[in-house]
This record gives sequence, structure tokens and C-alpha cells, in this order.
Amino acid sequence: MKKGIVIKSTGSWYTVKTDEGNLIESRIKGNLRLKGIRSTNPIAVGDHVELTESSEDNNEFSQIVGFIHKILPRTNYIIRKSPNLSKESHIIAANIDQAFLIVTIEYPVTTTTFIDRFLASAEAYRIPCHLIFNKIDLYNEEQTREMDSLIAIYENIGYHCLKLSAKEDIGFEELINMMTDKTNVFSGHSGVGKSTIINSLQPHMMIKTGIISEAHFSGKHTTTNSEMYELDFGGYIIDTPGIKGFGVLDMEKEEISHYFPEMFKLLDECQYYNCTHTHEPQCAVKKSVEEGKIAQSRYTSYLGLLEGEERYRN
Repeated sequence: MKKGIVIKSTGSWYTVKTDEGNLIESRIKGNLRLKGIRSTNPIAVGDHVELTESSEDNNEFSQIVGFIHKILPRTNYIIRKSPNLSKESHIIAANIDQAFLIVTIEYPVTTTTFIDRFLASAEAYRIPCHLIFNKIDLYNEEQTREMDSLIAIYENIGYHCLKLSAKEDIGFEELINMMTDKTNVFSGHSGVGKSTIINSLQPHMMIKTGIISEAHFSGKHTTTNSEMYELDFGGYIIDTPGIKGFGVLDMEKEEISHYFPEMFKLLDECQYYNCTHTHEPQCAVKKSVEEGKIAQSRYTSYLGLLEGEERYRN
């Protein structure tokens, strides 16, 4: 029995890179299904698997194929809900070490609402997330001050923020150090510079970027082939064309504040254990907002998720 990691999924076939470094086109052995989740695809890019090899003879030649017997336990995964089959999901990727959200102050504007929804979703999926503030060479003094204010908010919460400029080659050495030997996902609005960043990191790739991408899931249940690309400095980057980013899925209203770290740590200080931080008396979160300890923008994003939570279930 060999072990390996699934680096490409094309429906019924999976490309597995074995621990020995070999690439084997593989299929599922028997009726393999995951416990605890009904999925349209039992195996995803990023899964660690156990497999056996076998020789298959075609008319003109024989080839080695793999048969996947077992999926090893996942640290996390990203799913997309199927709108047609409410209890079915499609797993986009598994065992992600970290996600990078690319933020731009202008060209285009990335709103705090978008940032906060993405971060909350990453927290829900148990995926560490970092913020890349890109195109810093384009900003005037006012835009730079706005960027620095946002960085102060998110660093105070505990998120690592990185300033980046491909034109002036600023920040890339630190980014490479952060990505080395890890499985990475990039996200951000269309136009924030995903392609430029990735192709600057790995010029030979020339990825047509759809790197877990621009917004929330559109709800369209389309077939998507995911792939992991090996980085020459160590690690992987996951490309998932056609996917519209993280969605806030199956999140109960009382759980939403759990995915805002600065609110979660105040949970025990509220008068009510199930406080929604909206109308209840002696709410520690509302008090912290009033005192400026929690950013008003973060609280506004939280309320938006709370009020619009039903819209993101499918």
C-alpha cells in the first residue's frame, strides 16, 4: 500500500503524487464514501490517500493505474453546496494550510464587508487566513492612510497583513517565506492582481487564475476541475477555476460571532450565553464597539451576516 496526495481531480480520475514523488492516475476502489458528509465527490484535491498500483492492458500498451482504498483524516476542507440536492455538497479542496485574501484600496475597491465575510468563512472552515494589501505603488497619501488604518484594525485582531507591489518588487520575499512548504489558496476580487502575483512567484506556471476567487458561491452546480501546482520553493498553490470563493454555509445565527475572534473572546462577559450582540442588555461586544475596542466596520459586517444569513445557506 502506498501513500500520496491528490493533486488533480477530473471527475472519476485523480492524479496522485506518491510519497516517492511519482504521479499515478488513479480511480476509487469500490464504494468509497466519506463519513459525516454526503458529497458529490468523495475525494478532493489536497486529500492524503492510500492506494495500490495495478497494470492495465490496452490494445497497444499497458499502463500503471492506482486504486484509492482510503482517505486519511482531513484537517479542513472547503465545500460548495448543491442547490438541487440540499443535503449534497461538492468538496473543492482539502487540507489547506492557509488562505491569502488579496485586498486593494482602489483598482478595484475591496470593501470591509467583503474582507470580513471572507475571514469569517475561513474561520468557520478552520483555515488560517492572511491579508495581502496589493498595488501599494498606485496609492496616493489618502489611500495609503486608509490602507494603514485597515492594517491596524486587522493586525490588532491577530491577522497577519502584508504590503505588496509587483511593479516595485515589494513584499515578495516575505510572501515566499510564508508560503514555503505549505498548501496555499489565493482569493480576492477580479482585478486585484492574483495572476500577476502568482506569475511573479512562479513565472513558468502562467496559471489562468481562478484561485478560489472573487465572491461567494454563485450557487451554480457546475463541474469544476481543481488542481494543485507544486511551487519550486516548496509547497503548493491550489487553483480551482470557476469557483466563486468561500460561502458562509450552515452557519447558525448564534455561531456567527464565534468567527469574529475579537467578539468570540468576549463571549463569557455578556449577560446572556446566547447573546446575539444586537439588542441584549449588558452586552460586552456592544460595549467594546462603543469604546472603540472593536472596529465599527467589523460590527457592521457582523450585523450584515446576521441579517442576511439565510441568503448564504445554498
